[in-house]
Amino acid sequence: MYRDNYIKALRTELLEMVAGQLTPVALRYGYSDVPLETTIKWRPQVLVLGGYSSGKSTLINDFLGVKVQATGQAPTDDSFTVITYDDSQPPDAPIQVTETRDGKFLLNDSEYPFETLKKHGQRFAAHFRLKKINSPFLQNLAIIDTPGMLDSITERDRGYNYQEVIGDLAQIADLVLVLFDPHKAGTVREIHTSLRDTLPSRTFEDRVLFVLNRIDECASMIDLLRVYGTLCWNLSQITGRKDIPMIHLTYSTQEAAAHKDEHDISYLRYLENQREELKRAVLLAPRYRLDNLAAFVETHGERLAHLLEALVSFRQKSRRFNVKSSVAALSVSILIGAAAFALSMAAPPLAGLGPLVILGIAGAAALVSLGAWALVMHRFLYDRFLKKILKNILHLTPLQTQTRRDSWESVRELAIAYLRHTNGKFSLREARREYASVWKVYERGSKEIREALKELENMPEDEELEYTQGQLRLVADSSRKEPSA
Repeated sequence: MYRDNYIKALRTELLEMVAGQLTPVALRYGYSDVPLETTIKWRPQVLVLGGYSSGKSTLINDFLGVKVQATGQAPTDDSFTVITYDDSQPPDAPIQVTETRDGKFLLNDSEYPFETLKKHGQRFAAHFRLKKINSPFLQNLAIIDTPGMLDSITERDRGYNYQEVIGDLAQIADLVLVLFDPHKAGTVREIHTSLRDTLPSRTFEDRVLFVLNRIDECASMIDLLRVYGTLCWNLSQITGRKDIPMIHLTYSTQEAAAHKDEHDISYLRYLENQREELKRAVLLAPRYRLDNLAAFVETHGERLAHLLEALVSFRQKSRRFNVKSSVAALSVSILIGAAAFALSMAAPPLAGLGPLVILGIAGAAALVSLGAWALVMHRFLYDRFLKKILKNILHLTPLQTQTRRDSWESVRELAIAYLRHTNGKFSLREARREYASVWKVYERGSKEIREALKELENMPEDEELEYTQGQLRLVADSSRKEPSA
């Protein structure tokens, strides 16, 4: 109980830190269109990706203890489905889908963290939905099922940018499962794009688990080894990594038993079905949540600080430019005033005027030149200065390390957009104050978070393990019941 209370208190503190210190700055400078805490305030989430025949739906059904997702060899569902827990049902009620809602509800209800997905348009909203299920497996997490990835399909075919949606969901997910099947071991084009470009840019490697599913469909052990080798090769080529990540080998025991007469599956007795291990990893997603929240604070704190650092640097440069422009304007006005005074003294029509009148003419000429400089010349030179800065935006901030370069790459376009939107005119004092505040969150806040997480790691895990095993037993017991449709 103490462990649970500690986790809840730490999570609350993280959310308050984000809402109070990062979100106002993020909204003001265009870093985010919605409050940052919107995407992290909900329950832990597990994103399930894979080809259309990789067994995603069967895996999810096995986890939940009831068939809630349609299964089949051909594409059966082209929707993103958020599957979450319904706690309104009595404990002894049969596991079933208790409520379904459409994408418009899901995108506009502030309870859920999907408001940022509105940008993907109506076609996406029509392929987005919510299912509530009273499965004990979902008490502390939610699962997001995705449309099967295909080989020859374009954004035009789907009507929305599939990879962008996957990236947005991966960014808020605590765990990402990528499923492969023996018939297309990593060769589907959309999977290739997701692993090469989308996931590396939107989530961390340790959040992604690879699964070779439906291994019972291999004709023999030799066939399985050939498929496994092919998948390893494809992953090395896609990810560019020499060290291939662990690949979980899984299959559905029910499906294997139903098709045992079609081919010899005796080789399965030599293999460990890692589906239970995978189930355990999914159930521990709430534990990953704190690490992910800490990484969230660190990442956005660092990026916001970098953005503000660049903006402060620009305002300092623009101040120096304004000082130089003012000195130049003053010098020119003095020269023009002196020239007007000299001409007035020398010109026959004006030579007879008194000294005060001639001084007034010279002063007026100087003031007119100052006004003309401010209205015309300064604006012209400032526009050139701003264009030069935007063209050489890298000079605003030092990029001496790869970490700094990665951070800058994520905010460079935001800095350009903000400078263009404001024409580079904003409060330097306010930017400095907010930079100091965000930097404090990034440096001190994230350090305190990590120390708290270390303290959590040192706590006994008996309670957590007992809870996880209890959940597994509940799902196993529930799967033996006769589910209602």
